[in-house]
Amino acid sequence: MPDLHQPLMIITDLDGSLLDHHTYRWDAATEWLTMLKQYAVPLVICSSKTAAEIIPLQKRLGISGSPFIAENGAVVQTHDQQRIRLPDTTLTYDAICQRLAALKTAYRFTGFHDFSDPEVAAMTGLSEADAELSRQRDASEVIVWRDSDKAFEQFHDALRAQGLALTQGGRFWHVMPAGSGKGEALRWLLAHSPGEARVTIGLGDGPNDAPMLDAVDYAVVIKGYSKTPVTLSRSDQQQIYHTAHHGPEGWREGLDYFLTQPQ
Repeated sequence: MPDLHQPLMIITDLDGSLLDHHTYRWDAATEWLTMLKQYAVPLVICSSKTAAEIIPLQKRLGISGSPFIAENGAVVQTHDQQRIRLPDTTLTYDAICQRLAALKTAYRFTGFHDFSDPEVAAMTGLSEADAELSRQRDASEVIVWRDSDKAFEQFHDALRAQGLALTQGGRFWHVMPAGSGKGEALRWLLAHSPGEARVTIGLGDGPNDAPMLDAVDYAVVIKGYSKTPVTLSRSDQQQIYHTAHHGPEGWREGLDYFLTQPQ
């Protein structure tokens, strides 16, 4: 088991994990957040949220300047504050929206690009100010599917032909560059991180967290609300923990399980 005296790194999803799915609060995780700061353990956010959302949240969490992974792995901000789109730095948000617009003649769906801030706020429970931050996208689009299941399979094939991929988040579907994802982004970040190698603990609750949870040394699968289970490809069951609680309560439970708090 890892412990706080080792060189550690915590990689965490936000919505439904560190943040409550409904209230976006993290009260139950506060004690561990304080402990991680005391032991200088880096906390790396790995989320579907945008960089515009993550940066002010980092400030509130007291981890400003830490690297992070945004938009389900399509965007990485490094230790030296460089923001990189993965895997194709040329595939911008506008370019993705243009490719999606061409598919709207055949399929019924709506993207965040098409919504107003009040509409996104109503769908997500975010304030209008936070909804506006969620629409400041760099390299992926969030969509609401309005067509049939059969059409969805065809849509998935059409995206692949456009060099795009689809991943399921806690609330919506996310269209991203093919070859990007939380696992790929984390491996890239770890390979480009300065200093000694760190033991990694990942925490997430949704299907889109599975690649990240497969890429860490120890995985905490937080009990989620998605109908789709979190299925990991790794076989080291002793290094995987499934929580009994949702959200920040589950987040705390997972760290309690893997990390022995000092007496």
